[in-house]
Amino acid sequence: MKKTDVFRFYSGSYKQQKSVIAESEKVRIELVPALGGKWVSLIYKPSGKEWLLDSGERPLKQPVYGSTFTDWDMSGWDECFPTINPCEAELDNDRIRLPDHGELWSLPWSCEYGDNAIECSVLSPNMPYRLKRRISFSAPDCVNVLYCAENRSAHALPFLWAPHPQFAVTEPTRILLPPKVDKMLCVFGNGKFEAGETYATQQMSLITPQKTGAGSKFYYPGYAAAGWSGLYGQDSDCYLLLTVSSSVVPFIGVWIDEGMLNDRVTCSLEPGIGYYDSLETAINNGTAQYIPSNGFFAWQIKIWFGCGNGEGCNFLPIPR
Repeated sequence: MKKTDVFRFYSGSYKQQKSVIAESEKVRIELVPALGGKWVSLIYKPSGKEWLLDSGERPLKQPVYGSTFTDWDMSGWDECFPTINPCEAELDNDRIRLPDHGELWSLPWSCEYGDNAIECSVLSPNMPYRLKRRISFSAPDCVNVLYCAENRSAHALPFLWAPHPQFAVTEPTRILLPPKVDKMLCVFGNGKFEAGETYATQQMSLITPQKTGAGSKFYYPGYAAAGWSGLYGQDSDCYLLLTVSSSVVPFIGVWIDEGMLNDRVTCSLEPGIGYYDSLETAINNGTAQYIPSNGFFAWQIKIWFGCGNGEGCNFLPIPR
């Protein structure tokens, strides 16, 4: 980061909701703390490309805790924690029911901002944890997101995490994955792909804005060798890249909705902790992580933006 880089953090309003905005020379972010800390806008300023899907005709309002995710606005970037699928999990010898897409997307978050970052946090109403999220800029074209899950109990607390950014597919868009990620396991299929089948990456990596009614969820089957995934718009020549430490966030998921649940085509890149989707499943297969008793577990994700030829990904800011 250069001393000449200028970053701004300020309050705003988005669809009659109070928002917080962060800007660099190249990127503008907007989030609504009251709606699960939801990111509602992610713009690459040199091209004007908006990467996140808006709510369209769906109302943007406070969800009911424990309700079904698809009954609400189906837009922006939400956090899935401590599960994605609804499930039961055993916590300190008690069975607890965890809601669809986890707890956090339906809860109001606290949020403060200063000269260098947006600091958000949320307390679980049913479990002894607080999740904190710090958003800042590593560079004008790179957003850094630091997460910290704090355990407020004397017992280790299991969790699963994945971001759920519903990226707008407004042009032919290529899913970018590490070269060694040459196959993807379909864990949910409706229309194009069949759950339980493995497909070569090139078979599922091109998405168009045309609604087909299909929906698919993929995971790389096992621990990923490299911690990144991205999208490349073939008309705009713009790319977005998510990078994580594969030793901490070891799984790569991709959700593609071609009009099955949403009113437009969207794709979610979901680097994750825990395999896959259900905390109960992740506990049973040994991939859930645990927050130590009276301790914390931290991880981060970086979001890179730019334009260029996406073929081969050699130009991308990928750790090598």
